[in-house]
Amino acid sequence: MNDQGLSSYFKFSNVDWGNMMTSTWETIWLTLVSMIVVAILGIALGLLLFESTGSNNPLVKLLKWVVSLFVNVFRSIPFIILIVLLLPITQKLVGTIIGPRAALPSLIISAAPFYARMVELAFHELDRGVIEAAESMGATRWQIIRKVLLPESLPALVSGITVTTISLIGYTAMAGAIGAGGLGNLAYQDGFQSNNNAITLVATVIIVIIVFIFQFIGDFAVKHIDKRA
Repeated sequence: MNDQGLSSYFKFSNVDWGNMMTSTWETIWLTLVSMIVVAILGIALGLLLFESTGSNNPLVKLLKWVVSLFVNVFRSIPFIILIVLLLPITQKLVGTIIGPRAALPSLIISAAPFYARMVELAFHELDRGVIEAAESMGATRWQIIRKVLLPESLPALVSGITVTTISLIGYTAMAGAIGAGGLGNLAYQDGFQSNNNAITLVATVIIVIIVFIFQFIGDFAVKHIDKRA
């Protein structure tokens, strides 16, 4: 395709840059808010799974089973189906099923179980000798979690939330296709449905740039946190 053909296929003069900036901010806002909540929930769930492993207490076993069931079920449901399933809950929580806020429940519920498993794995990969040394010095379980488990696993936790965040960016694009706002919504409605290929292309490029930025920040953080680096 020659330059004239490309210019006729991608009509950049038809791109509303104001809407593009607004949609970009909506995507970033959705990603940041859901990332923060997912990080908190994921660490809490992963810690519960880790701490309950090997316990003989019936109540602890029941708790582990419930948490594991929640994690496994919601980690297995495709995101686009989960959005539809959670529409009644979304309506109750945020008062609407349209717009960026409406995407938050499904984004969080889909990503938190995924990150929880990564957190649990990071804790299990920690050298048991470090924990046993802390126990031998009389540290309480909470002190071990706060001063040993979390700090020593921090590089893996940051790496895990980076991977999860990149998945969240992809989820925001899918959520946008059913009216959740952001670049996905703009690319689908104003781009694909309106046969405006330039909008679809620009939205895609911006999403890729956002992914690269989050990946760079995550890699930079891990590099400066990891004592082994």
